[in-house]
Parts: sequence; structure tokens; C-alpha cells
Amino acid sequence: MRIGFDNDKYQKIQSEHIRERISHFGGKLYLEFGGKLFDDYHASRVLPGFEPDSKITMLKELKDQAEIVIVVSAGDIAKNKVRGDLGITYDLDVLRLIDAFTENGLTVGSVVLTKFAGQPSAIAYEKKLRTLGLKVYRHYPIEGYPSNVNLIASDEGFGKNDYVETTHPLVVVTAPGPGSGKMATCLSQLYHENKRGIKAGYAKFETFPVWNLPLNHPVNLAYEAATADLADVNMIDPFHLEAYGKTAINYNRDVEVFPVLNALFEGISGESPYKSPTDMGVNMVGFCISDDEACCEASKQEILRRYYRYLCEKRKGIEGDEPIFKIELLMKKAGITVADRPPVTAAMMKAEMTGGPAAAMQMEDGTVLTGKTSPLLGASSALLINALKYLGGINDRIDLLAPAVIEPIINMKVEQLGAEKTSLLHLNEILIALAIASVTDSCAKIALEQLPKLRGLEAHSSVILSQIDEDVFKKLGVNITCEPTYESQKFYHK
Repeated sequence: MRIGFDNDKYQKIQSEHIRERISHFGGKLYLEFGGKLFDDYHASRVLPGFEPDSKITMLKELKDQAEIVIVVSAGDIAKNKVRGDLGITYDLDVLRLIDAFTENGLTVGSVVLTKFAGQPSAIAYEKKLRTLGLKVYRHYPIEGYPSNVNLIASDEGFGKNDYVETTHPLVVVTAPGPGSGKMATCLSQLYHENKRGIKAGYAKFETFPVWNLPLNHPVNLAYEAATADLADVNMIDPFHLEAYGKTAINYNRDVEVFPVLNALFEGISGESPYKSPTDMGVNMVGFCISDDEACCEASKQEILRRYYRYLCEKRKGIEGDEPIFKIELLMKKAGITVADRPPVTAAMMKAEMTGGPAAAMQMEDGTVLTGKTSPLLGASSALLINALKYLGGINDRIDLLAPAVIEPIINMKVEQLGAEKTSLLHLNEILIALAIASVTDSCAKIALEQLPKLRGLEAHSSVILSQIDEDVFKKLGVNITCEPTYESQKFYHK
């Protein structure tokens, strides 16, 4: 894929900048990490060349000084909110993050349940975490947050929150996703540390929006699309403009909460070290874009992917109309329509021609392949096989999996495992069958060797995929989107 981001440069200058910020505060620093520390696939999609684990690589250099505090909203637990890129709920992702941090030699000190209002599911989750030997703290909703500064910075505001006990000079505060309450947790800790006579500071590592790119740059528009369900809005930082006469881009939640942060710092040391929300950040991403055109194109595709995701979530009853309306406005700003996503047109044309579900995938060279539903293969499975043949230079007439292989598997699913009579093979079953065939079949072996080449390719389905097929595409790194239509008219969809 066309690279648009210099990851080596980013690693170097970002690490240096974080160390400079740490040196400004003595004793203790709360460093809020926005976005994702692990598997930041949004960043890698909109900034081709960005490594998904770049942040954790930098953090590992400070592991002797650092501990991790993971924040998760009790409201998100109650809603069973799902992390879109991995397809797992936020409560499960907390456990995944703890394991990942531990495997990288980093200490996870505790978990904070924010916006805690006695939700039964949050109470049950808290009990589960404590059973696992983890420290868990509760932070509560504050009326008038973030505008009621006097209440927030009082014993009835932050003072009601549990004090999170930490033991390291650098406390990294992170979460499964946006809107979890990371900044509020940091500010609450500053309040409690001050009451205990402990000197502490705060800084923020937020990848998006990119402060030194234009407001309507596609990379920044893609961030708005990614957080459409949170109603985040990118905006010119008014505090930065007033203080320095320079334009910098931030987003509404940081701008809204900045007076709270200022008031807290003034209460702690008599003055605030920051003149604007942008000052709080340590983001150097904008200095590492090596091909702006490549990043713009990648970001436009991300906006379209988010659009289809919210259309499907509305069809499933998960989301309403607002995120869709917002992304439609972003599409107008970016000057794009669904026609700018080639697999969409190809999949819909194939579906119309065949009268059944279809799928399409765009290869790196621009070729668009399709797959249709047949008596033995679903559209996604057919598309995957066609793509592997194309990438491996295998003659299209060759059957990678003969009907004599597929039929017994389907019969076993139906007769022994209780699957529906109309069942076809899922993608994971296709790959297992290919792996078995590769022992004796050279073509199947060649096909399997092409799997890494699928990462980063764009695909579209004319119907909503099963969760199994969608998960397999994600694991293969295929950027899949779907029309907001089910294959059948049933009310229950597996």
C-alpha cells in the first residue's frame, strides 16, 4: 500500500517530546493516553505507515517509572458497548489490555469505573475484577460537568470520587475507547493529590485530531467520523488563538474542560502551566506525514467505512440516526460519496446480476474482484477464494476446494451440529479446509501463503455478514463494509 507516514521519525521525535514534558513536572505526572495504546488500527488506516503498536513501543522505554490505570465507563458496561475494530465489548477489552500490558512488562495498578451510578452490570463487573485480584475504584457523575467549576473542584465534586492509589512517578491513564472519562480521572487525581500535599502534573497524549493540520483536513474529518456516536466536534482552539495568535485544532470536550483544568492548576500552584488545550498535548503526528495525498485518500475511505458501520448499527437497532447524519455532513466536507468506494459499486452490481448476496474486494493494483452466492459457497467465501487465486496466480478454473470436500462439511454441520439446512461454510471453516488441503495440494498451499497480502485491502458485502465472517475479515486485516440489509427477512439473525 502507498505509504504516507514516517513511523521511524515518529517514534524518535514523539519519545523525545514526551520526555521533555515529563521533565517539566517533579514528583508525579498523570499522562492521559487518548485513542488506543495497542492495536490503533484507526491511526494505521488513516496514516498508512503508522504501526498500530507505536505508542506501546515508546511507553516500554519508561516501564520502570510507569504504571497503568485503565478507565472504563460504567455506562458503557451497561450498554455492552463494543470496540468496533476488534468486535469485543469494553469490559472484555479491559481484561485484554491488562494481559497485553503485563506481557510487555508494564504494571497495571488499577481499574477505574467512571460515571458509576449503581448500574447492576457495573457492580457485577467490579466484583469480577476484585475476584481476579485487581484494585477497582469508583468515580461518579458530577452535575454540571464540565462547566460548574466550583462544584467540580470541591468535596462534593471530585472529592466524592475514590482516590486511586498509585506508586509510580508516571501514571498512564488509558481506556478501551473514547468517552470513557480519562481526563476526568486525571483531574480528579490532581484534586486528591493536592489535598494530600503531593505535587502532581498532567499532560495529554492524544493522536487525533492532529493539531497542526487544517480543521477540515481529511485526517481530522476521519476522526470526527470515528467518534460520531460521541458527538465530538473538531474546532479551532480559541484559547490557543487568543494566547498565541496561531490556529491549532482541538475538539469540543478538551475545549470545554480546559477551564476546569486551569482552575485546578491555579488552586494547586497559583497558576496554570498551560494557556490552551493544545498546550496540554504532546502529539507530534502532524510532523511525520510524508505523503499528504496518500493520507488524505486513506482518510476518505475511513469516513466511508464509518458511514457503512453506522448504517448497519442502525439496522441492528444499536444506534440511531444522529451518527449517520453527522457522517453525511463530513462526506460533503470531504467531497466524497459511496461511489468513491469501488468495492461498493462492484458488489451491488454483482448482487443485481445474480439475484443473491454478493461481495467485492479491491486489490492493490486496483483490480476489483467479486464473489457470488452459490449452492456450496457464500459470497464472502467465494470472494476470499477468488482473491487468494488472484494473488497467487492460480488459474481461476481450478477448484481450491472441490465440491466433494465442501459437501461433507456442510452435511456434518446440518446433521450433527444442528445448523440450518441452508447453511454454507463460514470463512474460518473455508480457511481450515484449505489448510488441510494444503498438505497434499500445492495450489491450496500457494493460496494460503497469500493471506498476509489481504491486509489493508478494501471490501464490501451487499448484505450484513455473520459475526463469524466479519471477525475473520478483521483478523485478516481486510477493511470490510456492508450494506445495511440482512440476507433474509427473519427477525433473528445469527
